[in-house]
Amino acid sequence: MSEIPPHAGGAPTAPEHEVVRICRDLLRIDTSNYGPGQDGPGEREAADYVVAQLREVGLDPQVFESDPGRTTVAVRIAGADRDRGALCIHGHLDVVPAHAEDWSVPPFAGEERDGCLWGRGAVDMKDMVAMMLACVRHLARTGTVPPRDLLFVFFADEEAGGVLGSQFMVREHPEVFEGVTEAISEVGGYSVTVEDAQGEPHRAYLLQTAEKGIAWLKLVARGTAGHGSVPTSDNPIVHLAEAIARIDAHKWPREFIASVRGLLDGLSEITGVGYSDEDAEELLERIGPAAGFVRGALQDTANVTMLDAGYKHNVVPQSATASLDCRFLPGHEEDLMATIRDLAGEHVEVVVDHKDISLDSPFAGDLVERMRGALLAEDPEASILPYCLSGGTDNKALSTMGIVGYGFAPLRLPADLDFAPMFHGIDERVPLESLEFGAKVLWRLVGDC
Repeated sequence: MSEIPPHAGGAPTAPEHEVVRICRDLLRIDTSNYGPGQDGPGEREAADYVVAQLREVGLDPQVFESDPGRTTVAVRIAGADRDRGALCIHGHLDVVPAHAEDWSVPPFAGEERDGCLWGRGAVDMKDMVAMMLACVRHLARTGTVPPRDLLFVFFADEEAGGVLGSQFMVREHPEVFEGVTEAISEVGGYSVTVEDAQGEPHRAYLLQTAEKGIAWLKLVARGTAGHGSVPTSDNPIVHLAEAIARIDAHKWPREFIASVRGLLDGLSEITGVGYSDEDAEELLERIGPAAGFVRGALQDTANVTMLDAGYKHNVVPQSATASLDCRFLPGHEEDLMATIRDLAGEHVEVVVDHKDISLDSPFAGDLVERMRGALLAEDPEASILPYCLSGGTDNKALSTMGIVGYGFAPLRLPADLDFAPMFHGIDERVPLESLEFGAKVLWRLVGDC
């Protein structure tokens, strides 16, 4: 527990004044996560940087290491009302790998160009980590006591499902989260620009209230090995291909959960464009590239992402495998698994590599109102709408402790920036002005939480 001495670590610096520097520093640290059992740089260097930034302003963070180099950092700030439930503000230090030859700039150079910081993690999610650090440093430097306890956590391993990060922390160090009732993290609070009913541009911020569940599955087809010149009706590659074709062709039924319905209704009101449960495309087109995330939340999904079969041109192998990334809406897990097994067929086994729960939090309550207020204080004419994330965050792990989580990494974005496709994409970048805006919004929330 950190009690903050006034003006710790030097003269006060507003969060928006150092958030760009912090983000640039973080982008220059390669924290690529290649998945379980695979070598990579790990999060240790970034965690050491976070620790140094916290200690510089007089804070005493805790450091946890699940495996060598897989490091999580936590620091709790004592609030004025110790009887209120604490708020956890968390981010992850790891990033997905980047192939430099695909990028316009070196992905770990933290280069500034065209008013943006470029680099792997600029969007997912070293931008938010920088905002967090800038705000907690300002708390320390000014001696500000927040209304309630704040727990800042910088997790390892989110990009591989959180087994060595948030899940490790919840399982092995639950005491860190004692008294925490709510949490905020990534993939929410960013703006999209749409034309309103009068044809004028209008900003809407998407506050993430729900997440689809995750099922990373492996299809294992088995057959009879033999010579490639001999006809066979038991070729595992064919069995696998047929299963993949059935799964790919399956039309998943739509269900508009509350957050999706709220988003579509809000967009319809702003734009004057109607929609139906069968056809929302005209409306979704109004939010540009962000529509991909929304389309992913209209129904369950299953995408083939990897294949592995055979070892020699003239040998029919005994087995063949494919990897599936499945995402299911709240309440749909059992139906999705049953459907995949049925579509896979008798020759293909469905193996679970990793599974995680779905989340569905209310778009109402004190924290939601305070997030809304923090955004509108900086952008008064905007709208705040709920949405469901088609991916997942570390809020899943925290929810197992009864912590209600939201996605709130606030960014006011230029209308012409294709932001959403940069999650795990190439040429990831975040505008400097957006970082500064986000730091100001997050600071407002920290002071009014």
